[in-house]
Parts: sequence; structure tokens; C-alpha cells
Amino acid sequence: MRKNSVKNTRINSEVQKELSRIIAREIKDPRISPMTSVVSVTVAPDLKTCKAYISVLGDEQAQKDTIEGLKSAQGFIRRELAHSVNLRNTPDIRFILDQSIEYGVNMSKKIDEINAPIHERERMQTEE
Repeated sequence: MRKNSVKNTRINSEVQKELSRIIAREIKDPRISPMTSVVSVTVAPDLKTCKAYISVLGDEQAQKDTIEGLKSAQGFIRRELAHSVNLRNTPDIRFILDQSIEYGVNMSKKIDEINAPIHERERMQTEE
């Protein structure tokens, strides 16, 4: 099976959907932030391993606590995933903190700060 085959893409999206559901509804660990989302999932072609990229809205401590909570609940998550997704092998999940959303928000704020004086100048010129 090629890495970017249709089958692998379908498996990635199905595992991502189920991981999101399990994290949001099934896990009762107080360390896991309620604002946790699964950004993307990459399942290896042999279905043995899986990288789950997790985004957490909050400060650095909330992010660390959420990753620790997910690592401690890894066995439970894998078992639930095995029940809900029909795969030959249930992949071993590795949780990776993804900060791309936070990076994008910060970049957007910086762009807005730079563009704000330009808009102010344009408005003043049109008023004259």
C-alpha cells in the first residue's frame, strides 16, 4: 500500500474522526483540556503505528497536562479505537503537540497590527 493511496487517506480520516470522538466524549481525565482537537492523523502503511497531531487551546501548562493525560490514557484510547474502527491491526498511537493553529493566530494578529496604521491613514485621506 502506497503512503498516499486512497485507502491510506480514508484510514487516516476515519482514525482522526474516531480519535476526536473518543477524546471529547469518552475520556474523563481532568488533565485533558476540553478545548483539545485532533488536527491530523498519519497512520503508517503497515497499520502498526499512528501519529496523532493534537492542538490544545490554552497556556503551555494546559498543553503539557493534556499530552500527559493522553499518554496515560493511551491503552484505553487504543482499545476504544479497536472497537470502533475495523482494521486488521490497531495502530500504536503517538501523540504530538501541534502548535500550527496557535502560530497562525499569532501571525494573523501581527499582520493586523502592521496593517492597522495603513487603514487609519487611508481613512483619513478619504475624509479630507
